[in-house]
Amino acid sequence: MPNAAAPQSAELTHPIPTSHTVRLGVLLTLVGGGLDAYTFIGRNGVFANAQSGNIVLMGVAAAQGYWRQALNHLPSIIAFVVGIIVVESLRRPKAVALVRRPVRAALGLEIAVLAVVGFIPRTAPDILVTVMIAFTASVQVSTFRTLVDTKYITTMTTGNLRSAARNAYLALIDHDTAAARRARQFGVIVLAFALGALGGARLTATEGPHAVWVGAALLLAGLVLFVHDEHTAAGKRSPCR
Repeated sequence: MPNAAAPQSAELTHPIPTSHTVRLGVLLTLVGGGLDAYTFIGRNGVFANAQSGNIVLMGVAAAQGYWRQALNHLPSIIAFVVGIIVVESLRRPKAVALVRRPVRAALGLEIAVLAVVGFIPRTAPDILVTVMIAFTASVQVSTFRTLVDTKYITTMTTGNLRSAARNAYLALIDHDTAAARRARQFGVIVLAFALGALGGARLTATEGPHAVWVGAALLLAGLVLFVHDEHTAAGKRSPCR
């Protein structure tokens, strides 16, 4: 029997910002899984979202003396770094004065980049697409980092799977209700990433380069969530007539 006096994690009592909601997290991770499948199938087996793979492949190629092949992985890594710089720049006081809603601006930037990617034909160099996708992934992973009250990643799933398993264990062993909630939330996120990869693979095989527009549409739906939640909150604050 568990000790009745054992401390339990407190449940959330405050409103959750739209950028931290599970609804938005599902949309973002659907896109994350879909983009990995998109570049893997449509662009010669490359995972543009996860730069750890590019760094490993670059190191392996360099160790074997294939310097040109090693350098081919560098542009995606640089694009990822540039995306981080862009997001951090949007958080600077001067940028905030110009861009009132930097989170929405980052989401709009992602949508614009993916819209352009959809027009790039299969015959174009793979590096052009992978660089743009890497930039998009960087903007997304740097902007959306919290799922309700816990850190997560929307463009890869290893850390999310760990969080789901850890919280499921704590819920089972310690009867921690907050851990049980987090386990469910992360389970949904992991499932969304898998479904995104499945959908992205099928769409890329049938629709080719245009398949990326589905990801742009999902991000657009995420942008609509911000507007909807803002209007809903404003309605609740308005005095009754």
